[in-house]
Amino acid sequence: MQRRTRDRMAARIAQDIPDGAYVNLGIGLPTLVANHLPKDREIILQSENGVLAMGPAPAGGMEDPDLINAGKQPVTLLPGGAFFHQADSFAMMRGGHLDICVLGAFQVSVDGDLANWHTGEPDAIPAVGGAMDLAIGAKKVYVMMEHQTKKGESKIVRACTYPLTGVRCVDRIYTDLAVLDVTKAGLVVVDIVDGLSFDELERLTGVGLRRQRSEDRGQKARHERSTIAMEASGST
Repeated sequence: MQRRTRDRMAARIAQDIPDGAYVNLGIGLPTLVANHLPKDREIILQSENGVLAMGPAPAGGMEDPDLINAGKQPVTLLPGGAFFHQADSFAMMRGGHLDICVLGAFQVSVDGDLANWHTGEPDAIPAVGGAMDLAIGAKKVYVMMEHQTKKGESKIVRACTYPLTGVRCVDRIYTDLAVLDVTKAGLVVVDIVDGLSFDELERLTGVGLRRQRSEDRGQKARHERSTIAMEASGST
């Protein structure tokens, strides 16, 4: 079994973002997605600190200390990019103007509940940021995380034990082992890394999984991209 690296996870997510989408990349792992967006698609990245049309990370030595994302990492700005007040940024997030947000997580439940701001430990530092706003404001919520903790426990759970960020808000989960859709019928496996069987993935996940019918896979992907593209066109 070959787990996906963080960059491969980011590239896998970038593959599913359609042309014309407005996207927010959360702090941490999701910021890597910016470096893997297809060059033949116009995808507009928004940052909650008030930036629109961010580009990939700058080359070494080309960093601008005044141009950063919400995680204080240096970024670039594409032609036509803009800066604005953080209040305006949150109005975009809360107003349903973002097609997709990609967030990290400590836990995601089988129902799509998201816990990504606090582990509840006494010495942990809470860091909710704009995650709650994104979880309820974006049209689609994707989660990017490693499948298991360092102790080998699944981050996909029957019910979250950490404080919640949002309830039934996650649409798709991307991990280093698989991609899973959150549906009313349960978690549906979209793809699995090479060398890992469905049964072993289910064992490592610790909750029941459903197989995606092969004939539905292409149809679902085409429908999802078409829907998001139409919504993105309507939001401009």
